[in-house]
Amino acid sequence: MKYFRVEFINRGKKGHKMMRAPTKKDVTNLAKGKVPGIVLKIDEVSPPLEDRLKDIMENIQGALFKKKINSDALISSLKQLAVMTHAGISIHDSIREIGKAAEDEVLKEIFMQMNDDLNSGLSLTESATKFKEELGNITVSMIEMGETTGNMAESLIKLAEILDDTLANQKQIKKALAYPRNVGIAIVVAFAILMSYVVPKFKEIFAELDFPLPLPTKIMLACEEAINQHGVLLISSVVITVVVIKFVLRSSVEAREWKDKNILKVYLIGNLILYGSMSRFTLIFAELVKAGLPVTEALDTAVMTIENLELKKKLGNVKLSIEKGMNLTDSLRETELFESMLIQMIKAGEEGGSVSEMIANVANYYKQKLQELIDNLSSYVEPIMLAAITAMVLLIALGIFMPMWEMGSAAKN
Repeated sequence: MKYFRVEFINRGKKGHKMMRAPTKKDVTNLAKGKVPGIVLKIDEVSPPLEDRLKDIMENIQGALFKKKINSDALISSLKQLAVMTHAGISIHDSIREIGKAAEDEVLKEIFMQMNDDLNSGLSLTESATKFKEELGNITVSMIEMGETTGNMAESLIKLAEILDDTLANQKQIKKALAYPRNVGIAIVVAFAILMSYVVPKFKEIFAELDFPLPLPTKIMLACEEAINQHGVLLISSVVITVVVIKFVLRSSVEAREWKDKNILKVYLIGNLILYGSMSRFTLIFAELVKAGLPVTEALDTAVMTIENLELKKKLGNVKLSIEKGMNLTDSLRETELFESMLIQMIKAGEEGGSVSEMIANVANYYKQKLQELIDNLSSYVEPIMLAAITAMVLLIALGIFMPMWEMGSAAKN
């Protein structure tokens, strides 16, 4: 945000007012409703020191503690907005009324600011883009789709359905991971108790032995020392590391690109992100093509729904390939994100003039793959938990009993 000094004359008296906005054009639009009298001049100025410090603190807090909107409240507000828009109420009046009625404080603040933006002449898409972090790329893309196609009510209904499905999937994932999570907590607690109260007793015995300790015992004793002697430092290090990583990812595009590229290779998580992203991309792309938009414009809006930067880059290259003269099928094949069967379906749709229908079928395919993965998530995670339990039991058992066996052999000799 930049600072501007707005000079005006009202009832024969000159005055000035400091305003903040991304561009001079935005200030000009805002000044129409917020500055009395006639605007004489608008100049960009340096922000005051106090505001600079305040901005720095806000940026740090924003990077570490992202504002979150209650998902149920957002979906409910979008459904209300769709109903009011479908009933013929202007989007401006609808936004204002929903903003007044919103119970979620963050959501209320956003809707009221959007109301001010609409008053100043900004489009709904331009206003929503300012709150992309809070509302999400999907919301901004679907609003843009509504303004582009001229059917805002239908776009908002579709948006509410997408967010409903996303929220339902998140709840299913949490439910599926509840048992493995509880088992994991139990493993950590049991391991900590063993290291804190049981292993120290054997440590005293092992200290009196005059032969080298086996590797499992050394690892077990190293874990015991780390927990009992450096436990606070260990926990502090973990907390600080998480905070630093979170800050770096929020403030560095390069770090996010590295994370987004490599997270797609992670077991289960990569497929969850891939199927969810591709399902949304193909669904919105199909809707836009069906509405009559050119393929390149439809791609621009659909790509906005992708959160993962690696996927966004690959799918963004599709538009560049088409502009160079390549057909849609070959452009999508180059991304290496679509299975051969899906490419053949898209090719058939492109040759038969039914691209939107075939892309919609591809969207349903990815949606089914995502649902299957979520439904079987527990069975995929259980082997990992079993391996963790086995590793802990083996470490403790071998760490304790191998020296005992050595002592027994020494006694016999």
